[in-house]
Amino acid sequence: MSSPEAPSDKPKADAHKASVAVADDASSYVGTPAVGTSKAARAAGVASIGPDNSQVNARRRRLVWCAVTGFLGAWFIAFLRFFLPRTLFEPPTVFKIGYPSDYALGVDTKWQQKYRIWVDRTPDRVFVIYARCTHLGCTPDWKASENKFKCPCHGSGYDSEGVNFEGPAPRPMDRAHVELAPDGQIVVDTSRLFQWPKGQPSHFSDLGSFLQV
Repeated sequence: MSSPEAPSDKPKADAHKASVAVADDASSYVGTPAVGTSKAARAAGVASIGPDNSQVNARRRRLVWCAVTGFLGAWFIAFLRFFLPRTLFEPPTVFKIGYPSDYALGVDTKWQQKYRIWVDRTPDRVFVIYARCTHLGCTPDWKASENKFKCPCHGSGYDSEGVNFEGPAPRPMDRAHVELAPDGQIVVDTSRLFQWPKGQPSHFSDLGSFLQV
């Protein structure tokens, strides 16, 4: 029969168990878990996983990325535009307007919007009036019932050949250079204008200011 454990050995056994428990606890972590760690989340009763990858969340993320991409793209385009030359897109100054036989006697306004000109045909010639008032540069209106051009800005009036007779306009409207192309069409060049300066000789009979018909 074995003898009972000596009373002096029991305190030693209890102390050994306590040290083992402390060591196990120390191997886990000491003190309050760091914020943001999975242990801190478990300690606070918060799930340690991220948001669920549902269809709604995926759609939201896609919308956010589209907005960010669009914003950055707009700024990038603006950045590039800053370094590009600023050009004005204007209609060509040299163009064809058809054949002399396409025009009847009088004023034809079909090219006013596109080229800012009127084609004027008299019994012996065809010429092109540049549709710009010589007062302040407005575009007059052709009043067929009154057989005259009338500027809507300050009331300048011109006859059917563009010669001023009323209002503040100082001189007649200019005429563009015209010539016939090899195919027989009329070629107009609005970069070459013929004028009749106030108090000076007219250039409306110069070569290129009209076509003989």
